[in-house]
Amino acid sequence: MWKDLFYFTKTERQGIIVLVVLVIGTFSVPQLFQLFFPAEENNPEEEKFEKEYDKFMASLKEVKRSSKYTKKPTLPYPKREIKLSVFDPNTADSITFLTLGLPSWMAKNILHYRERQGKFRHPEDFRKIYGLTEEQYQTLLPYIQITEKVIPKDTTQLLTIQKVQRDTLFKYQSGTIIDLNQADTTELKKIPGIGSGIARMIVNYRNRLGFFYRIEQLQDIHLKVDRLRPWFSIDTALIHRININKASTEQMMRHPYINYYQAKVINEHRKRKDL
Repeated sequence: MWKDLFYFTKTERQGIIVLVVLVIGTFSVPQLFQLFFPAEENNPEEEKFEKEYDKFMASLKEVKRSSKYTKKPTLPYPKREIKLSVFDPNTADSITFLTLGLPSWMAKNILHYRERQGKFRHPEDFRKIYGLTEEQYQTLLPYIQITEKVIPKDTTQLLTIQKVQRDTLFKYQSGTIIDLNQADTTELKKIPGIGSGIARMIVNYRNRLGFFYRIEQLQDIHLKVDRLRPWFSIDTALIHRININKASTEQMMRHPYINYYQAKVINEHRKRKDL
């Protein structure tokens, strides 16, 4: 009976032989492969190349990652040309304020202030504008010129005012000459063509200048020099000079010909020279 257990047909014997050959081949083929094809030793140059290649690829990924968070440079906006000149905050338009170096939103605030608060009565009122810095105010202060205008409600009132002025105000005759540096507003109003507003404008500008040294300086406040020249003489001995070695920045800025930046440069230069 035990012979029946180990009896195989011809086909089964062939299958067993093939299976044994496959098992033996599975374990022997790798050894034969190593025998006929020995493993090559690592090449140092190839290892160096692979390291440099990996390093290069890593740097590319880093640059690509950082470029996502880098803001693109923005082109600068063209700067508006700043031109400082005399202006009346009660009548100047938005373009005038932009020319003086103020931003558009601040010009809008000035116009809004005029609509709600009325007119500026004094140059110091300009300081109340929302957003205006002290530096901007000090820069524009020498150029603020508030001109008061009487606007009658009707033509009858205008004719009455003009008639009263002609009847009550004495005027100098042609050939009369007065000193431009000594005349007060009352005396200035006696010159034909000069009223209360122009007389105050001349006196105020004279105080800021430290007295006139040439009649042509009346052009600075938009007066016709050729028409007023025959009426004036100038005593230059009354001119008040500024001690530029001792005057503060604020004192120099009060002069119409010196703005904030010029006064600051003079002061800095004086400090460097120990004056």
